[in-house]
Amino acid sequence: MTTVSSETKILDLRPEHIRGKLGSKSKVCLLNSHEIFGVLKDEKVIVMACNIRIKHVIPGIMRAAEELDSIVAFELAKTEGSVNGGYTGQTPRIFFETIVGYAEEMKFGKPFFIHGDHTVVKDTTPEAFNSAQEQIMAEIEAGYTSIAIDASFNELEDNIRITSRLASLIQPLGLEVEVGEVKSAGQEAVITTVEEATTFIDGLVGNGIHPDLLAINNGSKHGNYLEGEKIFIDLNRTREIFDAIKPKGVCIAQHGITGTPLEIVGKFADFGIRKGNVGTEWQNIAHQFMPDDLMDQMKKWAGEKKKDIKFATREFKKEIDSIPRKNVQQIEQKAYEVACSYISGFKAKNLAGLFKTKLLK
Repeated sequence: MTTVSSETKILDLRPEHIRGKLGSKSKVCLLNSHEIFGVLKDEKVIVMACNIRIKHVIPGIMRAAEELDSIVAFELAKTEGSVNGGYTGQTPRIFFETIVGYAEEMKFGKPFFIHGDHTVVKDTTPEAFNSAQEQIMAEIEAGYTSIAIDASFNELEDNIRITSRLASLIQPLGLEVEVGEVKSAGQEAVITTVEEATTFIDGLVGNGIHPDLLAINNGSKHGNYLEGEKIFIDLNRTREIFDAIKPKGVCIAQHGITGTPLEIVGKFADFGIRKGNVGTEWQNIAHQFMPDDLMDQMKKWAGEKKKDIKFATREFKKEIDSIPRKNVQQIEQKAYEVACSYISGFKAKNLAGLFKTKLLK
């Protein structure tokens, strides 16, 4: 009798369209996030999800996950990696090929998923809906295994309607939804209420949509906090919302973690948070070790255009991708150290082993 190994059983969970893209000999463990959160939803752990605007941080993150036996996600928001490349210059296909390329090169063997973060629908116009739909279809075609729909800019009833229509394209892939817009640094936060969250989830479920994760506004901010800006995250409200939506099989996704002290981050898992987005942190690391002359050019461009420096990523992508090996190694090492800190803070050490154990019972 032939015995099937646990590795083979896990790799067999890869979605069919992913196995076709990777090839029969690939050991890359790219899974559907629905499978991952379905197993881990009752565990007080957080999967670290990394927005990769600059590719040089990827090997450090993978090395940390490999050494600490963790599960991670790699993601781009629609603004970062649209069908036209967004402000990073990465289309969904480029992003998929970049992540999988590093995974193959490094023989990265831990489960992970590729996530389309913040597929934004800012209003109720057909143009906004069609743009989001185009993005979703491009991400699925590229090989993403998880997608977030963000229609939180709209009234609750419209959010339910828009999210339901788009989500029907995604399931059974992993699905994240959002209620209560997460603001950028310097903007006033409007904390999501329990009633808003439950009405939203009940509306989706009533339409046959069953999300894995709900992103809420609990006080966190996207991007770097402004100098002197107070960091406030309402974890009590977060737990109230989690307790209310948990019976529907939904957990919390935490956005805007960059700049949040690790002593606060370390509490997140106890409040129903199962996915933690870390984005600007990796950009900051890449910028820290970028060649001085290149950073000076990027800062000058951003100043002249009166734009956040993140928008210089696309403009200087060719130069960023080809920086000297010395700088690449510095970025990789710092990304590794920071990723280890987050994985530990997220209580995600040995997460891959826990996932496999629970899954194969």
